[in-house]
Amino acid sequence: MKQVRCEVRGVFVAINDSATVPVVVLTDGAGCLMPIFIGLWEAVSINSAHNKEVPPRPFTHDLFLDLMNRFSISVHHLQIDSAEEGVYYAQLVLAADDRNECLDCRPSDGIAVALRASAPIFVDEGLIATADRRGAVSDMVDLSTFLQK
Repeated sequence: MKQVRCEVRGVFVAINDSATVPVVVLTDGAGCLMPIFIGLWEAVSINSAHNKEVPPRPFTHDLFLDLMNRFSISVHHLQIDSAEEGVYYAQLVLAADDRNECLDCRPSDGIAVALRASAPIFVDEGLIATADRRGAVSDMVDLSTFLQK
């Protein structure tokens, strides 16, 4: 399938009567939005990288990227390529010594690492089409605003 380049629109919190859940929202630049429900610590890490904030101590994703850099491994790109029962699956594509290796990862971890590495994020065209939630962000609160309360 064709891969569509996406950007992080933002990190939000979906709040309803039964749950409060962090969400990272990807956009294809043409107005399609793809919300991915994630954990709180991954949300904080993605939000930090998205806002280009440097924490006083490295997050796990910073440590991972530092380790890769020390061994001359770079992040080529992240691809979110499948979903099963509402769970997305991703591959972090790493480059070293003129070869690429795919590393299975949760999309949230892959996004946190890709943002820090300034690597592109690709989503399977079929996934972004079925996840298209043009009004989804209006029903959510920005993570930074939520954490200040």
